[in-house]
Amino acid sequence: MAQKKTNEVDYSMQEKILALYQLQKIDSQIDEINKIKGELPLEVQDLEDELAGLNTRVENINAEIEELNSLTRQRKREVDQAKIMIGNYKEQQNNVRNNREYDAITKEIEYQELEIELAEKRLKEYTAAIKTKKALIEETSALVEERNIDYKAKKEELDSIEAETAQQVADLTAQAEKAKQPIDERLLVAYNRIRRNVHNGLAVVTVTRDACGGCFNRIPPQRQVDIRQGKKLIVCHSNGKCGRFGITFNVTD
Repeated sequence: MAQKKTNEVDYSMQEKILALYQLQKIDSQIDEINKIKGELPLEVQDLEDELAGLNTRVENINAEIEELNSLTRQRKREVDQAKIMIGNYKEQQNNVRNNREYDAITKEIEYQELEIELAEKRLKEYTAAIKTKKALIEETSALVEERNIDYKAKKEELDSIEAETAQQVADLTAQAEKAKQPIDERLLVAYNRIRRNVHNGLAVVTVTRDACGGCFNRIPPQRQVDIRQGKKLIVCHSNGKCGRFGITFNVTD
């Protein structure tokens, strides 16, 4: 029987098949433990992402408010400066020598008054915008508080489950690493790929009553013979969808 060297030890194909089956049993136990968590890991992650987004939104709105406050201070300085200039122009009007100078100063005063009018219009817009943004911050902050309550409750529940099962998962993980030793990298890659692609995580299944233990479709007689011989790994190709490794009971005894 052909053998392949793995981790400085020669393992037969039957030993590799048995190791794959043992690995599958261990991984299935870990899967069952993970089922206890249900949707909690995804829910916790979703809430973490949502909270991060909400907090970023609050930070951005605060930055926008600060920018509006800066513009408000700038406009107020412009108004104050325009008022000073108007006062100076009016004093100059008292000392003009002709109508042309008087009219020129009057135009300057009118220009500054227009600048004040425009600035005050902008100030009202800034005030309204700041009010709207502060209301949005209050609304968002309330949502953050609500989501935080949900997050803490779900995180505590998840942490409790993980704490209760941590030792069991650690032990099983150690067993899985030991079970992997006879299996070469190529088979492990294929095994993990199949586990990801099937709904129940079963990459290695037994043949029972001439049928695949994964898709339950009948396996052709010749392929059953190949599986029983254990000289190579046989993949179930029923309906072109299954893709699981099939083994027989005599390999697992």
